[in-house]
Amino acid sequence: MNTALAGTRPLLHATLRHEGRSFAPWIAIVTLLSASSVLLYPLIFPDQADRATFAATVGSNPALGLIFGPAFDLSTDDGFNAWRTLALGGFLTGLAAIFAVVKAARGQEDSGQAELLASGVMGRQTRLLTAVSLALIGSLLVGVISALVTVLCGGGWENSLLLSATFTVTGWMFAGVAAITAQLGTDSRTANSMAVAVLGALFVLRGFVYSIEASKWTIWINPLGWMTETRPSTGNDWLPVLYALALSAAMFGAAFILQARRDFGQGAIAPRPGPARGKVRSTIRLAWRLNVGPILTWALAFVVLGIVFGYFATSIHDMLEGDSAVSQILAAGATSHSELTSAFLVTILSLAGILAAIPGVQIVLKVRSEELEDRVEPLLAGAISRPRYYASNVFFAFLAPTLYVLIAGLGIAGLAASADIGVEFANVILQAGATIPAVWTIVALSVAVIGARPAVSLAAWAGVLASFGLTILGPTFKLWDWALAISPFWHVPNVTPDSVDWSGLGWISLFTLGFLLAGFVGFRRRDVARTK
Repeated sequence: MNTALAGTRPLLHATLRHEGRSFAPWIAIVTLLSASSVLLYPLIFPDQADRATFAATVGSNPALGLIFGPAFDLSTDDGFNAWRTLALGGFLTGLAAIFAVVKAARGQEDSGQAELLASGVMGRQTRLLTAVSLALIGSLLVGVISALVTVLCGGGWENSLLLSATFTVTGWMFAGVAAITAQLGTDSRTANSMAVAVLGALFVLRGFVYSIEASKWTIWINPLGWMTETRPSTGNDWLPVLYALALSAAMFGAAFILQARRDFGQGAIAPRPGPARGKVRSTIRLAWRLNVGPILTWALAFVVLGIVFGYFATSIHDMLEGDSAVSQILAAGATSHSELTSAFLVTILSLAGILAAIPGVQIVLKVRSEELEDRVEPLLAGAISRPRYYASNVFFAFLAPTLYVLIAGLGIAGLAASADIGVEFANVILQAGATIPAVWTIVALSVAVIGARPAVSLAAWAGVLASFGLTILGPTFKLWDWALAISPFWHVPNVTPDSVDWSGLGWISLFTLGFLLAGFVGFRRRDVARTK
């Protein structure tokens, strides 16, 4: 047996037993997303007239195309499922694969578990092979289970199999990306950030090039574009799946080559050495030092996002007129370009707000990871109070998303106002500002979770997931207003009308204060680094 892979079988068995459950939520979400589409679509849109109206609604808001991709056919259940699920299902499976690979490959090195494992009979490549195998098996289960459940719920066999195959191979591709970044990053957090950044960039670019009807080559240079080109229910082309398999294999090979050349516990990108003597003298500077890298990285990402969304906004009229159903609605006078443009800007700024909440939640979760690594208790043993320490981190958790929304808003406002689409710079900035309180509510929920109930730290992401699901997915299923109102972004007003109702922001601000109070009271009273 190859000594570099010695011990793979027992380590894989132990990893599947202890870490395999981490894939269960992702499998459930993707399966629910696909199965609910074929179950509910015929109930909500029972006839072709309803479906034609829905297709016009989708066409009237190009921001939906940015997220879900092109709607090739909304007249059938499988066509709707392909539009609603392909992009999101692949994205979620890719995230699951990234987290699984990085945790098993680099997370164990950061925690010291890898050194303990390496003291036994274990080859140099064993842990990476185990991490990759975990992601391969988990992604395969996502595809198999979602396909079976979708078919049982009424989906077509070939359509559902191809759709689920895109989930699996997307997970495999980004398992390859994560395997490479695990060798490059200085630690697991950096490796995760790099891999997720690649996934996020390719996801946004895929939606962007389809929405502006860019040249075909811009689709085919993006691996996520390959998945869209499989066209489940309309084309059923399996060839792009083979391309994805070949790319995955190439990336796995590159990762193993990098693994063989890097030092244990170090990444190929060497970290910058710190000062000979510590210079941090306050909790606010410590919080900044711990989070400065991700904060600046996300700031750059939102500069790019603002430019992309802004350029997207400049083409809004052309995209609306290019949709025959929307053109008929405009011709009939049922709505106007200005109303559709305004609704589009609200949607993309809400999407920017949801994305901006992610780094805010990450900063709050960093508090928990510092606790578990026994770095917080020594600080609190001195003159630093718990509220002061927690407030320093919460400050950046609120400040960073605020700046990100404004950065994206400036990019959108600058480009949109320069185009002849009837958009004023000040109105876009005001709309971005109106979005910020909703972002704060999401971050405040994570503050409450980590402060009061850190054992369920996964619940810190509940605000992000619920807001995305209700704000972006909810309207497609005609959810009741009370259900949509659970998302704080539902309360963000459109600032362009003469009379604007600001009361919704007041209500969500009360929830924000309540979450903050619960978080600070809980953090002050609970045990530090408590795991149960």
